[in-house]
Amino acid sequence: MNKKELVKYFYEVIVSENLLEELPQYISTDCVLVNGERRIPLGLEGMKEHLTAVKQTYPDYSMRVIRQYEDGDCVISEFIMEGTHEGEWTGIKPTHKRLSFTGVDIDKVIDGKIVEHGGAVNTFETLYEQHMIKPV
Repeated sequence: MNKKELVKYFYEVIVSENLLEELPQYISTDCVLVNGERRIPLGLEGMKEHLTAVKQTYPDYSMRVIRQYEDGDCVISEFIMEGTHEGEWTGIKPTHKRLSFTGVDIDKVIDGKIVEHGGAVNTFETLYEQHMIKPV
């Protein structure tokens, strides 16, 4: 698989189907989370914790990559994430609503593994439209 295919497969299959036992095939043990200029050690355990937390909030969530760009070792993926809100998140009690979020992830792939991960999910629009948050 080329880098774009690897990243797409990671999100659409490994993440969406919660195949955590397969993370070592896709995530470097030295993987870092990139947040602006900050680089936070993530590794396999950090990625597993993150994915487990998301599944606790949206047990049936899945990701669908709708567009990708590649620049050297970096793959930029635009995605749609959908799932049913079954767990509390940032103080929002479960609504049991099926929600859809858009987002962008940027992953650096070296030797067939993700070594850097960062991105953002547009939660505001969906939560506002579903009356889960309101203006102050």
